[in-house]
Amino acid sequence: MNNRLKELAELVEENSTILDIGCDHAFLDIYLVNKDKGIKAIASDIAEGPLEQAKKNIERVGLEDKIETRLGNGLEPYTNDIDTLIICGMGGRNMIGIFKGHMRKIKNVQTIILSPNNYQEDVKEFLCKNSFYIDDEVLVKDKKFIYQLIKFKRGKKRYTKRQYFFGPINLIKKGNLFEEYYERELQSKEIVLQLLPKNYRLKRRKVQKEIDLLKKELKK
Repeated sequence: MNNRLKELAELVEENSTILDIGCDHAFLDIYLVNKDKGIKAIASDIAEGPLEQAKKNIERVGLEDKIETRLGNGLEPYTNDIDTLIICGMGGRNMIGIFKGHMRKIKNVQTIILSPNNYQEDVKEFLCKNSFYIDDEVLVKDKKFIYQLIKFKRGKKRYTKRQYFFGPINLIKKGNLFEEYYERELQSKEIVLQLLPKNYRLKRRKVQKEIDLLKKELKK
């Protein structure tokens, strides 16, 4: 279990029934069930290989009666008894693709916990415009990388562009990881702007606005 998954596990509420989409080797599910928080876990994956390995890991620790495995793409393994969805380590646009067109299907889901590798702002906007709000956010450093963890709850709240960009909870917490994470974002976007051809006017304008937003927040 790496730091990212351990911090994500802390966001899972007691007595939840979770569907871990793209469970890989089911390390998170094993960890959660072992914490004895009354959690029921369903580990799912699109590929048979990782799911077979997940089954072996679950059997190795004797939790096959507490963790179910299901083969399927995205929300295919979802059933109405599930109240919490977890996706970690996937691109943000892939996450949106999983949810798009299926928001009515998951009407019993009260909590969604995500850790997108990119396009975090897009993920926040999509879910917050589809009957969820941001309940908590965590920045976690694992080796040299810093990851965003986002916990959504069913309900509605309105957010500004700044809140979507940085995260409303992140803006309250701030701290050293916040500074380091967004310093890296600033450097990355400045490089992107330099490399973008002059005729990419709309893209250049968008990146420049993001740079300005970052500089203002970081007081550059």
